[in-house]
Amino acid sequence: MKNSELIIYHGSISIIEKPQYGIGKPYNDYGLGFYCTESLDLAKEWAVDKTHDGYANKYSLNINGLKILNLSKEGNVLNWIAILLKNRTFNLKNDIAKAGKEYLIKHFLLPIEEYDVVIGYRADDSYFAYADAFVNNAISVRSLKEALKLGNLGEQVVLISEKAFSQLSYLGSEKAESFIYYPLREMRNNTAREGYIKCRTAVFKEDDLFLNDIMKGIDKNDPRL
Repeated sequence: MKNSELIIYHGSISIIEKPQYGIGKPYNDYGLGFYCTESLDLAKEWAVDKTHDGYANKYSLNINGLKILNLSKEGNVLNWIAILLKNRTFNLKNDIAKAGKEYLIKHFLLPIEEYDVVIGYRADDSYFAYADAFVNNAISVRSLKEALKLGNLGEQVVLISEKAFSQLSYLGSEKAESFIYYPLREMRNNTAREGYIKCRTAVFKEDDLFLNDIMKGIDKNDPRL
């Protein structure tokens, strides 16, 4: 693969030769955009459900001149949570959670609208449960970071600007069979869910950071983040 080219896949029930800018749901993880992955297998898992096959649509993204935000390299887990809080709906169970949402958005939200592409965790049901538990002060930052490694649910590559869409080329599609990829998807999610249960019951460490601790003020370069 050339340095200026990124091969990505989009799992769907349909073949999509020409993704359209401005189409989709604005309340996805990173807002309105075209959600892809660098993993063919993950795209196939995301393309199917229990009874329907799908397709892994393959694309080449010319990244020359694109401004890319990679949250794994340039941010921390609170930046990811803040973006989710901005775009997704959380069940805020108490005043700490409500105040925490405002605090995290104010202090940790990154201006993703200034970028063409965002790379970061995919908040499917399992990962979203971790984020929800953290916002409701039920798990620590350490537990959240450990949980996000479970199940190997992968990262998303999200095209969010018209410029990024203009530099995307369709390379073809591969069939994703439900009877093969749905069990694999469920196995991956089950591993993540089991990890979530362990996180909720884990013994806390003395220096663990919870949302209420963070709201008291914390250095954004704190090694625990």
